[in-house]
Amino acid sequence: MHKEDIFKIFMDFFIITIGAVIAAFALGEFLIPNLILDGGINGVSLMLSKITKVSISIFIVALNIPFMLAGYKSLGKSFLFKALYAMFLFSLLLLVFERREGFTSDIILATVYGGLMLGIGVGLIIKRGGCLDGTETIAMIISKKTNFSVGQVVLMFNIVIYTIAGFLYGFDRALYSLLTYFITFKIIDIVSEGFEQAKAVFVITNQGKEIADDIYNKLGRTVTSLEGEGLINGKTMVLYSVITRLELSEFKQIVTKDDRRAFVTVMDVSEIIGRHMKKRPEDSVKIDSTIT
Repeated sequence: MHKEDIFKIFMDFFIITIGAVIAAFALGEFLIPNLILDGGINGVSLMLSKITKVSISIFIVALNIPFMLAGYKSLGKSFLFKALYAMFLFSLLLLVFERREGFTSDIILATVYGGLMLGIGVGLIIKRGGCLDGTETIAMIISKKTNFSVGQVVLMFNIVIYTIAGFLYGFDRALYSLLTYFITFKIIDIVSEGFEQAKAVFVITNQGKEIADDIYNKLGRTVTSLEGEGLINGKTMVLYSVITRLELSEFKQIVTKDDRRAFVTVMDVSEIIGRHMKKRPEDSVKIDSTIT
């Protein structure tokens, strides 16, 4: 393993650690003391903790692990290790912060600053290829098999959680929780360049078939192939695909695998019109070829 690779791995886990500290502080010091729910599995864990009087950290680990493992095939080994590391560290830090008195009892301050800090923490973790909530991985699996986006699946899941929270703790707390969710979502968008923002990727390479196969098999995304000609290198292959931001880390590993030589550009996609091609078991054609 090269020194650059070791340094990158170190930086990934270092920044994930910082993100977990910030996220745990936000939840333990701002949100939990004021009964403001985070979304996803963490929100479910908080409700179960309040009902059973069992530490929220135990529920976060117990409920998230099956979701993380379910997302392993879609997002790869690197994602699984980073996600599990982030989740366990986050849970341990919550044990420390939840024993402290809340940073503020002002519900507005808790909503705004809790959501802001949670978004920064989660955004840093996602930016480095990890994940703090298993809901996102399941949402990606559902997205690949349906026409719903990851963001839509997560939002629907959270609406159910906040509705239940409204009946349990009052709808004022549910509305504050929903406001926190939108603040967190926007901050994640800023920190990690889009929670579910689509990315258009162009790959110029002479190993197009191998890279396209890996993109299809590991990410479940079809690839359009075009013939190109470089001024210096002559005939080459240009691959085009659309992926989500959560898949970007795994995509980078695919194109750099075994010292593959490829020139890659990544662009934001503001809108997708038409049915997004997704992996199906019966698919037999992996590359859609277009000659220009």
